[in-house]
Amino acid sequence: MIIITGASRGIGKYLMEEYLKLNRKVIGTYFKENSEFEKNPLMFRLDVTDIKSAEKFAEEIKDQLNEVVLINCAGNNYNSIAHKSSPEEWSNVINTNLTGTYNIIRVLLPIMREQGYGRIINFSSIVAQRGIPGTSAYAASKAGLWGMTRSMAAENAGKGITVNCLNLGYFEIGMITEVSDEYQTVVKKKIPTGKFGDPKNILNALNFLIGSDYINGSSLDINGAIS
Repeated sequence: MIIITGASRGIGKYLMEEYLKLNRKVIGTYFKENSEFEKNPLMFRLDVTDIKSAEKFAEEIKDQLNEVVLINCAGNNYNSIAHKSSPEEWSNVINTNLTGTYNIIRVLLPIMREQGYGRIINFSSIVAQRGIPGTSAYAASKAGLWGMTRSMAAENAGKGITVNCLNLGYFEIGMITEVSDEYQTVVKKKIPTGKFGDPKNILNALNFLIGSDYINGSSLDINGAIS
């Protein structure tokens, strides 16, 4: 069973659609109220920042779970120079991207350990690698995933569970598409390939990690050589 958090938009939505085309068993989560998703038996509303919400989600789907693959796409962003930033907004990004990822892993790990199998893939970002002004919250949240990933990998490797990170650059879908065309042009000029990535590269990397039992605690860069 593949579980994709943040499957209502962007990369998460793309991945869910692609796995359904491959006839894989998939469950997706979304955050904001949406009548379309409420009618979809494959979509579950989840606030990853709330451990009680995560526990309820795990309880609802536990009877469907076997050979769990957890793909953590749920994320939030906030851009501001640090000394002018809102502490509340800054913390919200950390709570969503880092603590939220921990919460969903925390409630599913016992099931994975009991079954002796699990694949956990967290989505980090090139933003945490390059030191981009105005992104301290997002960068901190994504950098935190590296340490958490390595620690959890070491804790659970003996139970047939791998935990890895994909460090994503800029793709044809996702947050970069929400900024101005002018800024997108600036970013493209910094990418040696001169273009945003095809999301198929993300899908290929996920399938590689899912099929690999000895790649564990790693971070794989997918960024067109920008870093």
